[in-house]
Amino acid sequence: MKNLLKICSLLLCLTGYNAGAQEVVKVDTINGTRLQVSMDTKVQNALEDMEDNCDRNTRSSSATSSPKPARVLVPNRELTNAEICRRNPRILGYKIQIAVVKSNAEANEVKAAFRRRFPNMKVETDASLRPNYKILAGSYFTKQSASADLARIRQSFNTAVAVQYRVFCVEAK
Repeated sequence: MKNLLKICSLLLCLTGYNAGAQEVVKVDTINGTRLQVSMDTKVQNALEDMEDNCDRNTRSSSATSSPKPARVLVPNRELTNAEICRRNPRILGYKIQIAVVKSNAEANEVKAAFRRRFPNMKVETDASLRPNYKILAGSYFTKQSASADLARIRQSFNTAVAVQYRVFCVEAK
């Protein structure tokens, strides 16, 4: 008997809670999907008032002033390297590909030999094409700026070639 009384009181509480709530169906403005929410009518009215205020504010501000198109500044001259670097720290430039080898050990040997001959140049390994490894040197803005170093490197590494590669602006010549 006590259990029956507990169950009845629990059901009465739940129905009393749902009596104040109402099922509201809204349509999503981005995807157009339906959204169902259970909420009190006071909350629904408050939300609708806020939405109306937003609509009025956007209508009144657009009616008083004409919308200005976004200005895109296009320079009438070619950008300097410093200006390009300020906008984007990594750009599509050039590196000198010294060799392509089959193992990491071979790549390390070629890098060591390159560092002995050219100690002032930065050299790195690109392992993105495994099992092949590329050994790359330098960073250049253009193929022409790489040509002087490429000519010197080809005296020791005759397979060297300038290839397009993403470079850090601050390192490039």
